[in-house]
Amino acid sequence: MIQDGLNAAIRNDWTLEEIKAIYYKPVLELIVEAAQVHKQYQATGEVQVCTLLSVKTGGCPEDCAYCPQAARFHTDVEVYKLLSQEQVLTAAQRAKDGGSTRFCMGAAWREVRDNRDFDKVLDMVKGVNEMGLEVCCTLGMVNEYQAEKLKEAGLYAYNHNLDTSEENYSNIITTRTYDDRLDTIENVRKAGISVCSGGIIGLGETDEDRIGMLHTLSTLVQHPESVPVNALVPVKGTPLENQPLVTVWEMVRMIATARILMPKTMVRLSAGRERMSVTDQALCFLAGANSIFTGEKLLTTPNPDFDADKAMFDLLGLKPRKSFKDETQAVC
Repeated sequence: MIQDGLNAAIRNDWTLEEIKAIYYKPVLELIVEAAQVHKQYQATGEVQVCTLLSVKTGGCPEDCAYCPQAARFHTDVEVYKLLSQEQVLTAAQRAKDGGSTRFCMGAAWREVRDNRDFDKVLDMVKGVNEMGLEVCCTLGMVNEYQAEKLKEAGLYAYNHNLDTSEENYSNIITTRTYDDRLDTIENVRKAGISVCSGGIIGLGETDEDRIGMLHTLSTLVQHPESVPVNALVPVKGTPLENQPLVTVWEMVRMIATARILMPKTMVRLSAGRERMSVTDQALCFLAGANSIFTGEKLLTTPNPDFDADKAMFDLLGLKPRKSFKDETQAVC
């Protein structure tokens, strides 16, 4: 039986049929239900503000069809080696000054290797953690040992998106498997690091694929603490450069369904926000989104800057979520 509204419960046993019934509801009815769940489990009017920095750009050996950083695609992305710790800490301070409470570092690697570059990333994590920011990394696949090293350095969260459904996965990526994705999530969870995992819509997938991805996320033993919902930003030179843009209603439907399925999760309005109006974004917040990326870029694609987001927050009466809020509440 589907529980809705103020009777929402934390569940990890959702069936595909139940998720379909939620996903296909009339959109206004779906928004209302998601808003009720959001009010029950989240602080309304509070949004987590995150900044994402590419610390190593381009030259990735994978073949993710949406990604301009793949070495095999001819895009305008320039390849840059790993940034210095000074460059990263300067960017982190700028993000903190702009209102961000979580700072995420991304490297265009297929997987983490135990070498000097990984040691440098560990030092970056330590440095950003000491600034009082929640530190997140997205570095590709990690094993248990590497996840433990990141945790010891002060890593708060690790991002590793599923991207799409298991059934559609091989149409988007062939250089790693869906199980590889799930194994990394498990390794991160074992290390006691917060899990950030979501996906991208607009890859040419069906509604059933979107539902399948949400089913996988919502039936994990523990829901991800963060679920980014990305709209594809088509990039010239990638196989998906001619994909049509997703509509705000598609984003709203994904966000609202994710909110109902995973009430305690931070649902992040991620890539694609740069071309959304304030009204579009307000609909997403109403549907249960309570996290955004801010700053000029998301790795290599455009994103609203700090000033634009501050103006939106002022207009909508939103306030930034404090760093380490869950831990503070637990201590209290």
